[in-house]
Amino acid sequence: MRLSQFHLATVKEVPADAEIASHRLMLRTGMIRKLAAGLYTWSPLGLRVLRKVEKVVREEMDRAGAVEMLMPTIQPKELWEESARWAKFGPQLLKIKDRKEQEFCYAPTAEEVVTDFARNELKSYKQLPVNFYQIQTKFRDEIRPRFGVMRAREFLMKDAYSFHLTQESLQETYDAMYQAYSRIFTRLGLKFRAVQADTGAIGGNASHEFQVLADSGEDALIFSDGSDYAANIEKAEALAPAAARPAAAASLQRVDTPTQKTIEDVAAFLKVSPQQCVKTILVQGSKGLVALCVRGDHEVNEVKAGKLAELPGASVLATEAEILAVTGARPGFIGPVGLPAEIPVIVDRDAAVLADFVCGGNQDGTHYTGANWERDARVTRAEDIRKVVAGDVSPDGKGTLQIARGIEVGHVFQLGNKYAEALDATVLDEQGKKQVMLMGCYGIGVSRIVAAAIEQRHDEAGVIWPEPMAPWRIAVCVINPKNVPEVTQAAEALYQQLNERGIETVLDDRGLRPGAMFADMELIGIPHRVVVSERGIAAGTLEYRARHEAESRAISTDELFALLG
Repeated sequence: MRLSQFHLATVKEVPADAEIASHRLMLRTGMIRKLAAGLYTWSPLGLRVLRKVEKVVREEMDRAGAVEMLMPTIQPKELWEESARWAKFGPQLLKIKDRKEQEFCYAPTAEEVVTDFARNELKSYKQLPVNFYQIQTKFRDEIRPRFGVMRAREFLMKDAYSFHLTQESLQETYDAMYQAYSRIFTRLGLKFRAVQADTGAIGGNASHEFQVLADSGEDALIFSDGSDYAANIEKAEALAPAAARPAAAASLQRVDTPTQKTIEDVAAFLKVSPQQCVKTILVQGSKGLVALCVRGDHEVNEVKAGKLAELPGASVLATEAEILAVTGARPGFIGPVGLPAEIPVIVDRDAAVLADFVCGGNQDGTHYTGANWERDARVTRAEDIRKVVAGDVSPDGKGTLQIARGIEVGHVFQLGNKYAEALDATVLDEQGKKQVMLMGCYGIGVSRIVAAAIEQRHDEAGVIWPEPMAPWRIAVCVINPKNVPEVTQAAEALYQQLNERGIETVLDDRGLRPGAMFADMELIGIPHRVVVSERGIAAGTLEYRARHEAESRAISTDELFALLG
């Protein structure tokens, strides 16, 4: 490709709302241009990178035995009603009507459509197992789209769905997809980690996320320093303390805390440790309010809490008005002592072993000291409802937990029969009896991978692409201010030789000054750069620099070919 014939539009300034490196650099390089909130046009440069990712994904899916297909992005309401997700999926589901007033949605995922396809196409166990995949645009109406394509409303996704007669067969495909994903991210040159994860809105049983490691990642990843245990913080179990609860030694006393509402302020005011305090959160349950109690230095894990029998599948904070009505106090002064009998009190396992603790007094401007479970406060039961923290014992008992940041780029699920049963997707087994199929679901954020790679690999000058993702592998830069024919001819010859060897090459023949030319090549992240100049021709060398290196060096054409393989 000759840059004189290509659309390359780099810029220096970016909007103030470009908060993270990938968003800024994708705008500066001209890879994307904003159309509306969470909607982006991919430029020719951006599309080259996107297609590189797509190619690797497709090759590894094919290698793993998956079969490519393509499903509509517009899906009928009736299918989503069969799965009971038309209302349950929430406001992220973009609902639309056609001219006949029939209702549809813009696909955020495709479980319903692929299950409908399977129930009409698959009739016998002999057709199983089968794994269908597509690379298709999705839309989720994010309440706050941000970070460019990292959290866009429209995005490119690879989603695959497998169908099985037995759990053993499902496990085999799940393992094959896990390995395929590992190969994909390894081939793309990314540092990543697979972690145990919650199944979320997709549902199902077993689940793993594939996370690209980056300090800017939104997800907290938990891993053991003594084993291969790794999980998303939403999933990681906090083991129950080994020690039993001490006997009560203090009497219950109400103390004034006029303006102290936070655990930090209360602990400092009363000269106690936050670990000796109990934080009480009131949430909306299935039959009224539910109290969740954790130690003062811990946080409620909303995903774990959402799985409690008393909650409707989500952890939603009670309003100040609701809290005031049942306790007589405002948030900041709520505690488990004296809560109405109809409110279940779910206590985290670490908080449950505290004695003589500090908690809210259920009266504005007051807290209790010397509080004890059973004697002063009811315990409906103890559960694991907190987020783990660094230093916790690993759930497998080996080592302690550490925390890193990650960007989710892939997710594999064992869905079980959730969708197949809802949509009556069955096949005849060996005995000729109808059997509901089991399903697996395997997603990769193709467009998100592009942003995640930039978050992991960039510097002050711009992007540092892994070679498999780079728009071109090498740039041939022409410095010819005097328009010497020999320089142009040498650059053209090198350009042709590189392409003949199957090395993707871009020829920067725009006639820019060296500084501007080199800045563009560094900004867009080309892994290798050679300069053809009158001085180099005279010396019989090329000026070479790798994107990750600080200095240029002189090499011969043969050395360049050997370096690039």
